[in-house]
Amino acid sequence: MRRLVMRGSALALVLGAGTALSAQETLEMWARTDVQNFLPQVVEAFNATHETQIEVQFIPPGELVQKFATAAAGGTAPDILSLDLIYTPAFAAAGQLADLTDLAKGLPYFDQLSPAHLQAGTYDGRIYGLPFSADSSVLLWNKDLYAKAGLDPEDGPSNWEEILAQATAVRALGGDVYGYYFSGACAGCNAFTFLPYIWAQGSDIVSPDGKSANIDTPEARAAVDLYRQLLAADAIPPSAETDTGSAFFSAFATGNIGIATSGAFAIGILNSQYADMNYGVTYIPGPDGTPSSFGGGDNFVVTAGMENMDAVRQFVDHIYSPEMQTLMAQFGSLPVRGDVAEQALAGVDTRYGVATEAMAQGRTPSTVVYNDIYNSATGPWLQFLQEAIYGDDVDEAAAIAQETIQSILDGAN
Repeated sequence: MRRLVMRGSALALVLGAGTALSAQETLEMWARTDVQNFLPQVVEAFNATHETQIEVQFIPPGELVQKFATAAAGGTAPDILSLDLIYTPAFAAAGQLADLTDLAKGLPYFDQLSPAHLQAGTYDGRIYGLPFSADSSVLLWNKDLYAKAGLDPEDGPSNWEEILAQATAVRALGGDVYGYYFSGACAGCNAFTFLPYIWAQGSDIVSPDGKSANIDTPEARAAVDLYRQLLAADAIPPSAETDTGSAFFSAFATGNIGIATSGAFAIGILNSQYADMNYGVTYIPGPDGTPSSFGGGDNFVVTAGMENMDAVRQFVDHIYSPEMQTLMAQFGSLPVRGDVAEQALAGVDTRYGVATEAMAQGRTPSTVVYNDIYNSATGPWLQFLQEAIYGDDVDEAAAIAQETIQSILDGAN
């Protein structure tokens, strides 16, 4: 399963007195194009200071998972991988990832690493993925629209009552200005941004042991009711119902949406491409203001059978160094090491600090059937949201989702 390419051995003069045999290993790494803005610099810095070299192949996000699965099954997988953290448990269960538990717990800063990433990187009590790149779900508000609506532009919503009141006030501006936006037909988008509304109440849609469905609950119904109230107030544009994710970010970027849940990635895009946008960033709140967030991004994983763990440890120490955490933060990836986060974010847009704090409180579902439950366009999560938010019978939608999710979990356990 390992592909360590010997770059040859050469005779080298050593102080003019004899020769020494040297060998250089190259580790092949695959990564999503999502991290292409900073990973080349990280790798270049590593290669300049280490005998072992890293060669990176960037692959479109929609192709990486299947490409890795095929390569792992055929024995041609890369040595290391930057993998969407939600898929870590499935590949670990399939025996395609190396167990990194001892390496991870041997790191002196292990307890400072992003808990959401570690949660997603753990399968059957063992760690198979370590935090690499990071994003978190946050709430954005348009300060200019707030000012026009008579709201305090510096005071974004901190609980559900304020979300409803402020979104309604913005909608009162009329025309094509709306108070709130979400991609109603996008399963993954709503896992990222709607689950935190449930988590903030101390609940989840799957039990902690991953064996029981838990979506037919007062907490899930309460989160749904928030959206139903926003719809009743005409605060959400009609186009949201059928949006499969194409306007997940762009709707807010038009300047006609008061409030939207999104990711920390939006900060970099807004600052670089929509420089005139006057916006704020805060936490996704529970009904009483308890903050919550979905910890997204990539885990660093190692293909099963890769033997050069010394080189892996060197690269892990490299990416977690204050210098590399700072470099990654400058390109929009939140620090994944808490004890150097303040240093890494020095001089960076302060709104990244809010997103980093959100990620520190964030969660990530850890299940081998994540795609079946949360990501599938025909899965129970999206079906529940569409029927419960836009339909007439919340009770039936919850009951069907409960049964379907339980069936999926039973098949996986």
